[in-house]
Amino acid sequence: MALAALMVSMVSCKDGNKNEPAAPISNEMHQESMDDNNNMAMNDNQDARAEAILKDYFNLKDALVGDDNSKAKELGATLANTLGSFDASSYSDGEQQELKDIMEDAIEHSEHIAESDIAHQREHFKILSKDVTDMVAITGTEMKIYEQFCPMYNNNGGGAWLSMNEEIRNPYFGEQMLNCGNVQREIN
Repeated sequence: MALAALMVSMVSCKDGNKNEPAAPISNEMHQESMDDNNNMAMNDNQDARAEAILKDYFNLKDALVGDDNSKAKELGATLANTLGSFDASSYSDGEQQELKDIMEDAIEHSEHIAESDIAHQREHFKILSKDVTDMVAITGTEMKIYEQFCPMYNNNGGGAWLSMNEEIRNPYFGEQMLNCGNVQREIN
């Protein structure tokens, strides 16, 4: 019976890994904010802070891909510090409140990752990934990133994550199912 379940999950993941073209999207809020030259320097500074968060997020993702619990703990703490230093004061009032809520939630999940075993880290990474995706929807990004999705994760609707590479490297299963997933969309 366990063998049959494994075969079904391998086939399901294989079907979900078809290379469908990713639909490019852009961030209209970010585009509009770039229209005003006076805001351009401020946005460059905002971008740098958001890019630092993305860099730490991608490092954490790679540690989970590599099944490295201790490295993920270290990088979870690093990300929590980077998130905590994010300054949203140059955004609109509504965006500031949204970003504050996102950062508080993301810090909490990063701190849990810094203290947990790898299975629990992956549970928190799923929610952290949504927080980082929500942040990017507000802040925008200069880099091309891919939202990827594994339908097999947690038997509860799957799990999404962001990646700098189109090639699937699954942080939820690591070596167990390294290539399980597909690109949902391209950001930027």
